[in-house]
Amino acid sequence: MTKAISKALLRGVAAVALATASTAAYAQSCDWTPDRAVTYIVPWGAGGGTDANSRMLATMLEQKWGVPFNVVNRTGGNGVTGHSAISNAAPDGYTVGAVTVEINTMHWVGLTDMTHENISPIALIDIVPASVLVGNDSPFQSLEELMDHARENPGDLTGSGTSLGGIWHLALAGMLNAEGLDPEAIRWIPSQGAAPAMQELIAGGVDIATPALSEGRSLVDAGELRALAYMHDSPMDALPDVPLTAEVLDSGWTLAAYITISGPEGMPDDIACAYEQAVMEITESAEWAEFKASRGADVVFMGREALAEYMVTQDAALGETIQAIGLAD
Repeated sequence: MTKAISKALLRGVAAVALATASTAAYAQSCDWTPDRAVTYIVPWGAGGGTDANSRMLATMLEQKWGVPFNVVNRTGGNGVTGHSAISNAAPDGYTVGAVTVEINTMHWVGLTDMTHENISPIALIDIVPASVLVGNDSPFQSLEELMDHARENPGDLTGSGTSLGGIWHLALAGMLNAEGLDPEAIRWIPSQGAAPAMQELIAGGVDIATPALSEGRSLVDAGELRALAYMHDSPMDALPDVPLTAEVLDSGWTLAAYITISGPEGMPDDIACAYEQAVMEITESAEWAEFKASRGADVVFMGREALAEYMVTQDAALGETIQAIGLAD
């Protein structure tokens, strides 16, 4: 994804977040409420950013509506298993889940025919730029050193963070491509998400990981990992000294992922609207703001209509990157 595309997408999120910051913006009344337990599917492993955001949201929805929201991690198939479980469930409001940016990548790499058209978007709750992390004993002290080594020794290093063709893989391969290197100059080792990839990095099984910087923040703070770069054009408040790829790299490469709460395809309007309003109220709360601050992340919200449009734009932009680095099916 080019710098211009990525910045435009991030600006779009900020604009919509401001435009929808008040519940008064919604004149429609949505009276549906669940009267039994809801299953909240997370397509990625426990411990990562998607899991953390989803569990917090599920807990707050449970508090609001007084019924259990049971979080289930449905990993496998490089994200296909969990996303399919969300898409194929009965659209009755009793199954929702964390549809992530991979809904815009999986079909491009031939993993599934499923696209964003096969889910019912409800709300965007997180948008997170990627990072470049190394172990605390890594010989690389800067992104420039890492890139020089990859340029001079293609295939010597390995990276991880998600599935093949997943967003954190695109972050690395796209960065290499933007800097004139072979996208495979650093070999990708697939994982079931950011958390297991970072544990593999700590153990020395891979050389770098490229998850959201917010996902790695606690391990960076603990001194177990070191952040060489933040794939954004403005610093993360919690880690302001991490170099920005927009400034360090000649290409100005940046890339961000997103997390939503979405439902199965064909979710009735009254149910989707009820969820949308509930999530908007939650994201306006002090409790949610404190949670996001603890992760070094901003509070963002995007309603279902804007989110549907955003997914269309993301699909085209990420498809362009996937094709550029030779991963398109």
